[in-house]
Amino acid sequence: MPLAEVLRPHGIRGEVRLKPYNRESDLLLDLEDVLLRMPDGEEHEVSVDGARRANDVVLMKLYSVDDRDRAAELRGAVVCARREEFPPLAAGEFYACDIEGALVVVDDGSGPPRDFGRVRALRSYPASDVLEVVPVDGSAAVEVPLVDAVVKKVDVAGQVVTLHTLEGVEKG
Repeated sequence: MPLAEVLRPHGIRGEVRLKPYNRESDLLLDLEDVLLRMPDGEEHEVSVDGARRANDVVLMKLYSVDDRDRAAELRGAVVCARREEFPPLAAGEFYACDIEGALVVVDDGSGPPRDFGRVRALRSYPASDVLEVVPVDGSAAVEVPLVDAVVKKVDVAGQVVTLHTLEGVEKG
């Protein structure tokens, strides 16, 4: 699962500067191996020699990346980890990757739940997280705020997100 993007080299000894997708997570600091997904789609599994925080970024040293030129070749690569390496979640929590593709239904009490769309991605904004949903009618994607007033239930095992309402939902 994607965790960060390589921004650029850091220093002259091969460290890379990563932009983590979840700034609160420490997972990048604890990994022994990562999968690098290059911009051209090629993938490489690489051992991690070390990682540390530096303000809003993570600095990572990868095995066999020993100079600035080699680190520069990794610019734009996506750093991924195996799902089984993610830490366990508390009740009611989920990882974005666990609901991508989930069915989104609306259950506003006016009848049986009706299909609305499918989750394409989870986006994080300063005000709140939102689900990017592609409606079943083929219209433009919408953003559904992940707040209790809109989202009734997230069933990760059943791959269904149930909404109370479509009020507050905005075109993406």
